[in-house]
Amino acid sequence: MKLKFTKMHGAGNDFVVVDAISQSVSLSTEQCRSIADRRFGIGADQILVVEKSTTPNVDFRYRIFNSDGSEVEQCGNGARAFVKFVVDKGLTERREIRVETMSGIISPRLEDDGHITVDMGPPVFDTSRVPFISADLTPAKEHGAYVWPVEINGKSVLLSVLSMGNPHAVQIVNDVDTAPVSMDGPVIEHHSRFPQRVNAGFMQILDRQTIKLRVYERGSGETLSCGSGACAAVVAGIELGLLDSPTNVATRGGQLSISWQGPGQSVMLTGPAVSVYEGTIDV
Repeated sequence: MKLKFTKMHGAGNDFVVVDAISQSVSLSTEQCRSIADRRFGIGADQILVVEKSTTPNVDFRYRIFNSDGSEVEQCGNGARAFVKFVVDKGLTERREIRVETMSGIISPRLEDDGHITVDMGPPVFDTSRVPFISADLTPAKEHGAYVWPVEINGKSVLLSVLSMGNPHAVQIVNDVDTAPVSMDGPVIEHHSRFPQRVNAGFMQILDRQTIKLRVYERGSGETLSCGSGACAAVVAGIELGLLDSPTNVATRGGQLSISWQGPGQSVMLTGPAVSVYEGTIDV
């Protein structure tokens, strides 16, 4: 199967974007892995598939496949790439679109400066919906927010656990550059308390409106940036009384801005999206 694609990135989080409206696309798990392979394929953290929506008043359907071939619910950086792709390809004339994902409807918007803002919806703290198995744990409570003690590599780590349409576990570290991301990240991702695995965030707070962040992503490993992870980290920091909105997030791939006005309110993610090149691959 010959497949036309566009290589894109959002703050270094890179994607292969495929138009499944103008061409027939049916990718197996193994084909996704092959495309995402950085030595034998194109190379990407995620593969994004653009489809028509069958839902009334929704413009597109958006599917996300990690580099290991697993399909996931949400990707904030990918949503921005999605908007730039459909606008650049002339698939829509709207600057704000409604997009169907596995986790629900999102409404990303192309700003005048070329950045893209994504309404990521309200965060979810109900552990059963993350999901996170917490029944036998005693949480610590700070400013009304729970942090959960979880055994990681022989030590107890305090995690803020929430969903941004996908599961996240965020911990505060003194220095992200020396944090044990490669060692603890996969252990957290596959921990038995997270039955659907989890994205592991490592957050360093610089001041009340600035953080540095690294994320070990579920199904992809550490990426240069994670949009939903940035949202989860900022929400966790605000809930703990340590951050104010809006918050600037410095990732290894670039800068993101997160705004959140509190429980029940949507988290707004703003950042860049860049097209790198186009091509055709035989899969």
